[in-house]
Amino acid sequence: MLSRTLAFATGLMGAVIASQLPEFAQQYRQRLGGAVGELRAAMDRFDLDAGAAQVGRSDAIARLQGSPDPLVQGRGAEVNRTQARLQRLETQRDRMAAAGPVGRLALLARDHDQALLRGAVEIFEPAVPVTAEGAVAAGLGFAAFYALVRLAAAPFRRRRGRQTLRRA
Repeated sequence: MLSRTLAFATGLMGAVIASQLPEFAQQYRQRLGGAVGELRAAMDRFDLDAGAAQVGRSDAIARLQGSPDPLVQGRGAEVNRTQARLQRLETQRDRMAAAGPVGRLALLARDHDQALLRGAVEIFEPAVPVTAEGAVAAGLGFAAFYALVRLAAAPFRRRRGRQTLRRA
């Protein structure tokens, strides 16, 4: 009886925790959209500067990186990193948009930007889940935590049952 009560309480805790995953994923996606917007704006400004010098983006980056001045070389490397990160985040944003509600959670777990994830964790505020996605996550969290406690208690239940049989 105690193991069932403990499993139920732990299952409820799992439901509460898991029900927050969709909200966390939403906050991460908002940060992702903001980061894509800022990186896109930075690259657009760079493209304008390159256009003013009558060169394309890749030629402008190559010129910066090929400069003998270390400061200018560093700027070229930074623009190159910005371009690569923008491409990664745009791909991630598009994949998340195409994924279903549960697919977004799985995608976030296996493919995320560390800096954005860290930022989302720092400002995360729990919310009451009112979506089907939140209900599914809560149900899965309850089932997983309940099952874990029941499995962990299983060896002790068997022993107790055998001891009772031996006494009889």
